[in-house]
Amino acid sequence: MTGRSKPAPLVTTQPHRFQAFDLLATLVLVVRSDGMVLFANAALEDALGTSRRTIEGSFFPDSFTEPERLLNALHGAGSNEFAALRYDAWLKRVTHDPLPVHVVLAQTDKAGEVIIELLPLEAQAKQDREERLIDQAQATKELIRNLAHEIKNPLGGIRGAAQLLQMEVDSRELTEYTQVIIHEADRLQTLVDRLLAPHRRPHVVGDVNIHEVCERVRSLILAEFPRGLVVVRDYDSSIPEFRGDREQLIQAVLNIAHNAAYALAERLASGDVRLIFRTRIARQVTFGKQRYRLALELHVIDNGPGVPDSIKDRIFYPLVSGREGGSGLGLTLAQTFVQQHHGLIECESIPGKTDFKILIPLP
Repeated sequence: MTGRSKPAPLVTTQPHRFQAFDLLATLVLVVRSDGMVLFANAALEDALGTSRRTIEGSFFPDSFTEPERLLNALHGAGSNEFAALRYDAWLKRVTHDPLPVHVVLAQTDKAGEVIIELLPLEAQAKQDREERLIDQAQATKELIRNLAHEIKNPLGGIRGAAQLLQMEVDSRELTEYTQVIIHEADRLQTLVDRLLAPHRRPHVVGDVNIHEVCERVRSLILAEFPRGLVVVRDYDSSIPEFRGDREQLIQAVLNIAHNAAYALAERLASGDVRLIFRTRIARQVTFGKQRYRLALELHVIDNGPGVPDSIKDRIFYPLVSGREGGSGLGLTLAQTFVQQHHGLIECESIPGKTDFKILIPLP
């Protein structure tokens, strides 16, 4: 569709039925099928760097570097060619470079109106990454549970057979061999028990103060690393209590903090190693395919060497460890415990800064 003239400007007031869109953090507007803006939410106003009054009544295709793509999409919406349409585009801004966005068009219940949602591609990539983390954690949980049960049954037989064999042999050398079998069977049994622990232990729900959780972890970490490690507390005291399993959350944060402390261990003598516990409230956030009005953001930040690139995408997989001698279960269990609170753990890491962010919905 080309050569289309712009419609006459339109003077509008904010329609009451669209006001709920102001509660969203995503960029949303409602346009007529000819491209004139009927409503723009506050998030779009902030992103474009211009007032809502300027946006409403304007010809919105001109806000894109390629206006014809939106015009063609609106023409398709007016012709009822689709229920929803998606494409990528560049959105012009007053004081910044154009913003890459994912454009989603959907018809309203009123003829001649189209809702346009603009998702910055960085945010879209973040949402996709979160969905992959959740799907991965669910698949991992099922794999661990099934694999652990498959290992557990023959382990008991192996250990029992080794004990019987040990009672029958007279040779000291052969007895040593049977003891090796029993010892290794016990070691594997302990590993299996750790794998199954999150699924066996009941979810004990009570009121949780996240700063009490952080303080408990801080005391445990400083008891284990009493010299050279500085633990910085950066708390938002306005964060309310929430319902959860306090012990599970302590274990989740402790596993993350342990990993960070071990990553810093070689530099403890230098006196410049830091571990930061930072709490904040996040508003209007989406994770786990669901939107929440409020969420707890707990950051565990260290100034260590960073997560190796070779395992950065797999750190929440079981038995994946960047430390020699590590079990590779700490982060897997931490993610499991947080997900049992309908939350998620994310990680951003570069040399000199690794940030594990725990997100948990708040009431």
